[in-house]
Amino acid sequence: MWEFSLNLKSENFEIAKHIFLSLSKYIKDFDGVVTSHEENGYICILLAVKKQYKDKTQKVISNCIIETICNNFKMKFLERYLSLPEHDKIGMNAFKKALLNFDRETDKFIVKKNLDFNKDIFLESFYFFRLKTLQEKWAELVSLSNENKEYLLSSDSFIDLLKFLVDNLDIYEDEISIVKEDGGYRIYSEDKTSDKSLVTEDTIVSSIIDLSPQKINLYFNEPSKAITLIERIFEERVTINSASVQNINNVMIKFK
Repeated sequence: MWEFSLNLKSENFEIAKHIFLSLSKYIKDFDGVVTSHEENGYICILLAVKKQYKDKTQKVISNCIIETICNNFKMKFLERYLSLPEHDKIGMNAFKKALLNFDRETDKFIVKKNLDFNKDIFLESFYFFRLKTLQEKWAELVSLSNENKEYLLSSDSFIDLLKFLVDNLDIYEDEISIVKEDGGYRIYSEDKTSDKSLVTEDTIVSSIIDLSPQKINLYFNEPSKAITLIERIFEERVTINSASVQNINNVMIKFK
């Protein structure tokens, strides 16, 4: 059997829970076991698989660590060090999400090349001591944003920067459809496992940035601040449609 332990500080309980659930889904297919317990201020996630599944298991663990560092840890870094003028919540959520996804493939590469499965990993220590290059890279991005915060006071300048960031993101979805409903928005994509729960006005733009689609079909009857921002950021990628019953039925059939 190949055994491995991934450890996170207890304060990162929600992150540890997400990793544990993600690993559990895959490890059972490798005829392995995953357990967890809390000890001395750490949550320990323990794995054991047959040796023939070692490489596949390491790849799964690697992906979990990469996503955790590039999502959770980077967002914490941005929120701690960004010092920007106050914009509306929709715009600021979108800006932080664009920074989070900017140059993402390089971020993932840096994490991956520093991983070593010859010993157990303590995630926070790995981040602080093995990923200094990554933190320096993020610091440059934050510094550039902070140094130009006066420029960002202008609404047009703010949109221009958002457009630049979004235009330089890798495309992850060919096409999505967004339907404006009472109380929020529903996103339909080719990803059959995607969560089609209602997305709020404050987070719809940042949710689209996460998906980074090539084409966006908008369905609405009344415009909103978020819809205006989507149109300005994504421009030619956006197609406007009325939220008629027939149109909505067509969307639901297409992405069923």
